[in-house]
Amino acid sequence: MDRPTTPTAFLRRHPVIGTLIGLLLLLVLVVLLFDWNWVRPPIERYVSQKTQREFRMSDLHVKLGFTPTIRMRDVYFGNADWSKEDAPMAKAEQVEFSIALRDLPEKILVPRVALTKPELLFERLPDNRKNWILSDPSDTSPSKLRISTLSVDDGHLRYIDHGEPFEIGVEASTFDPSKQEKVKDADAAPTNDRYSTQYKFQGKYHGAGFTGTALTGEVLSFQESGVPFPIQGTLAAGTTKVRVEGTIADAANISGIDTQLSIEGRTLANLYPFLLLPLPASPPYKLEGHLILKGNRYTMDDLRGRIGSTDIFGKGAYIDQEPRPLLQADLHSKNLDMADLGPLVGIETKETAGKPKLSQTETQDRPSAKAKQKSVDPEHLLPSGTFESSRLQKIDAEVDYTATRLKVPKTLPLESLKASLRLRDSVMKLQPVDFGFAGGTIAARATLDARAPIIKSDVEINLQGIQLGQFVPKDSAIAKGAGRAGATLHLAGVGNSIADAAAKSNGRIAATIVNGRVSNLLDAASGLNIGKVMTLLAGGDKDIVINCGGTVFDVKNGRGQSSLFVVDTEQTQILGDGWFDLGKEQFDITVAPKPKDAGLFSLRTPVRLHGSFSNPDYELKKGPLIARGAAIAALATAAPLAALIPLIETGPGEETDCGKVRQQTQGAAKQAVAPAKPKPKAAAAKH
Repeated sequence: MDRPTTPTAFLRRHPVIGTLIGLLLLLVLVVLLFDWNWVRPPIERYVSQKTQREFRMSDLHVKLGFTPTIRMRDVYFGNADWSKEDAPMAKAEQVEFSIALRDLPEKILVPRVALTKPELLFERLPDNRKNWILSDPSDTSPSKLRISTLSVDDGHLRYIDHGEPFEIGVEASTFDPSKQEKVKDADAAPTNDRYSTQYKFQGKYHGAGFTGTALTGEVLSFQESGVPFPIQGTLAAGTTKVRVEGTIADAANISGIDTQLSIEGRTLANLYPFLLLPLPASPPYKLEGHLILKGNRYTMDDLRGRIGSTDIFGKGAYIDQEPRPLLQADLHSKNLDMADLGPLVGIETKETAGKPKLSQTETQDRPSAKAKQKSVDPEHLLPSGTFESSRLQKIDAEVDYTATRLKVPKTLPLESLKASLRLRDSVMKLQPVDFGFAGGTIAARATLDARAPIIKSDVEINLQGIQLGQFVPKDSAIAKGAGRAGATLHLAGVGNSIADAAAKSNGRIAATIVNGRVSNLLDAASGLNIGKVMTLLAGGDKDIVINCGGTVFDVKNGRGQSSLFVVDTEQTQILGDGWFDLGKEQFDITVAPKPKDAGLFSLRTPVRLHGSFSNPDYELKKGPLIARGAAIAALATAAPLAALIPLIETGPGEETDCGKVRQQTQGAAKQAVAPAKPKPKAAAAKH
């Protein structure tokens, strides 16, 4: 019987195998007893040489595996030599991270990073150099480093983007969710155990300051994780306040958002430095909705809230695309307060306290804003708030809006609104802008070309079927007999405010009256026919027909000159002549009533309407009245009854060719914007 082979005998007979086993045992022993700090100095030298920055640590430990974990203590990593900041890029009490070996060398994927008491400084230059690139600091190629998740305990982060410009400072700390008293900010206290890390931040974006807090879970997901993490936060920037609660995926390069968002502030225009959206100036607002990000599309569903005293609801979307992002919105209001649209067109409104409120100047500092308020001319009515062409160059937009009912002054019978805005390639088109107005419609369109620093505007407004009776009290004799009117306005100008564009505008304004009736008493009073007035007061008033009426003003460089001004009734022909100046906001129009029938006790004389748009005035032409008064005095000395002769109206007014009036007003509506040569005054009337 053979004796069993001993290990020693086996190794003697197989020396090669024995040698391999010995080496394996030696390798295991080395691994078990290996101190990674032995290789720490060469690693420090290699990283310092590779990055041209100082790199050091006091302790190094590695846990091997397919995804090895590295832990370093007292880490110091210097900043790029181009930085002007007197601080290292990073230092921390402890850094622990893992590396996915299977992704090397295409990228350096770090599934997890845990930092203890870190102080980090990240910078980016306008030429896209970044101080966190772990290679030549002048290298502008995309970084191969990808961090999936991050946890921070008592950390400080500062990020400076010299190109935007953007700067933010963040303080991070962990806490026990079950002990909410550790969270200093009461507003940010977690409502459940989803949150265990608090971030407090403050910074500036395009010169606008902001502060805020955010609560998250234990870790943040960063690049290429696709893992959403919970977030609850608040942000304040001046008078603007934002609150969010929901989930975000990939904090460094956000790939997903699903949050409830609420935002409020003094004016939507103040959001421009943060969103780079050319939102209009507005009254104080408060909005909320469900914000979702999928791919490059942000959507806001269930949007609702108020802007001023106007309710708003609908939905919107923001698409991050080239060459410009696209803003889409479909908005509705049940009740629109027209006063809330004032800041939109540059009208300075007032706070409830009575102090002037800034519209387009909201983002300015208070001293310059007050100086601008003092410079506003209170005598001018046309809005002077400026529109910045650069804002219209940064985005495209498709916005539709409808309002069921309008809140307006009683003297302005606006009823509803439907508007559509399209902004593309720095050219904004408002078409249509339709109002229900006094039983008829106002159909408007406008084009603003902001491709140059000074905006070019082209505006056309058509009034159709307007019931004149709605402009006066319902129990008035005028309202009982009034008819319908139509008008067209077509002006083109240049300027970055409505006032500037109007002052330099060219075009034409025309108006016409059809199917009208007017009080006989009013007709007699307009001609100062005292005898007829007394007869009507004694025998009763009645309506008379307005045969036709029309006016045309040709506008050149903001000054409008009448080429037609006539109103013809059964008993009176009224002719007019005059001008207005949109730059100076002044006008001077003379109206001359010419009764068609002879009458007694008539003091007919032209009436001059003049003054500024904000302070109109009128006066009777004194010449004809003085002449008649002198004639009465002279004849009274000869024979008392002869004094009545100057008061007899022989009726020089003649019938108006209403066909020509309609032809002229309709033709004016079709004329090109280029001003036409003035036509003979009252060409349709016979003198």
